[in-house]
Amino acid sequence: MFIDYAKIRVQSGKGGNGCVSFRREKFVPKGGPDGGDGGRGGNILVKGNENINTLIAFRYTKLFKAKNGHPGEGSNRTGADGEDVVIDIPLGTEIYQIYGTEHHKICEIVFHGQEYILAKGGNGGRGNVRFKTPTNQSPRYAKEGGDGEYKEFELVLKLMADVGLVGFPNAGKSTLLSKVSAATPKIADYEFTTLEPALGVVKVDDFKSFVMADIPGIIEGAHSGKGLGIQFLRHIQRTRILLFLIEVDSQNPLKDFQILKKELYMYDPKLDRKIHIVVLSKIDTIPLGKREKLLDNIKNEFTEKTNEEILTISAVTGENINKLIYDLYEKISQSKQK
Repeated sequence: MFIDYAKIRVQSGKGGNGCVSFRREKFVPKGGPDGGDGGRGGNILVKGNENINTLIAFRYTKLFKAKNGHPGEGSNRTGADGEDVVIDIPLGTEIYQIYGTEHHKICEIVFHGQEYILAKGGNGGRGNVRFKTPTNQSPRYAKEGGDGEYKEFELVLKLMADVGLVGFPNAGKSTLLSKVSAATPKIADYEFTTLEPALGVVKVDDFKSFVMADIPGIIEGAHSGKGLGIQFLRHIQRTRILLFLIEVDSQNPLKDFQILKKELYMYDPKLDRKIHIVVLSKIDTIPLGKREKLLDNIKNEFTEKTNEEILTISAVTGENINKLIYDLYEKISQSKQK
């Protein structure tokens, strides 16, 4: 199950108390103070893990508590620190701290092994040896350990992929992803078959590959929450390039493209500036006798009104699939140079 949103609570550890102790050795009848410091409380931190691609673990575990620091001991022994709690999260996760009704973004995890401390453990209390002065040779007090921190966070996952598939429901996105990669998304002849994003690795040659994300179908009004709405639009934000997939047998392919562009712009104006490719899918559904003329008409309309060049493909027969893969890889390379 794909989960891209979660709320968690964290409680870091309390610092260990300082120790009140005095030397009591056989030949030292009036030994001085030797109480050690308490250990630091355990921290709560998140860590990026490239092997995780969902927040499903937080569906069952919502509270994370770190251990308290151990108290100091005599003979100037410092207490052990509380054990840290490390929370593995998928790359592309944004973290927001919750303050009542307000949410403030504090970080985003985009690299494997990247760490961020959510809550710091309390400092260990100082032992009585720390309070010895020329006028107070035998202090009989020590400091308590500092309190840990309690915080609430919101985790929002935005998939990190090179290519984001954008299209209306039933445009053939899942079929295309299954054709060019080893991914096995659900495929059926009805709208909203895809109810969660799917990732696939597309092999270009023995040494080159890229990641493609199948985003659940977008409909007019998606930017305001209609259909599956903004639940999945955010996954497009981190893709390097976009692949607009338009059904060739649509009543108005150009209008479909313009609606998709508008929805992305209304959600995030930056998406309108992303490098993209426009592809007509399912050309195998058009009879051969009518195909060439129909495709020429659609291509000319796109060129005249949007200055877009379009590629025609069939994921079923494999027509132009290899060309699409190489074109996508070239566009990805261009995006990396910007």
